[in-house]
Amino acid sequence: MTSWQLVRVFAGLFILLSLLLGAPASPWFHNQWWLAFTAFVGLNMLQSGVTKWCLLERIMHRLGARRGD
Repeated sequence: MTSWQLVRVFAGLFILLSLLLGAPASPWFHNQWWLAFTAFVGLNMLQSGVTKWCLLERIMHRLGARRGD
């Protein structure tokens, strides 16, 4: 997988996990503040789309993932 694909996988997993833990209707509900993490991931995705720079993508590349186009 390329670094940008890994970033999207991580973002999707983090969003789903935080929704499972933050949505009151979820059987794994813990606390509604987990929804703030969902917003944080969404804001980071927005920022990376506008600036074309993502820290997690850079980290993935340094850990050995090949760059995506």
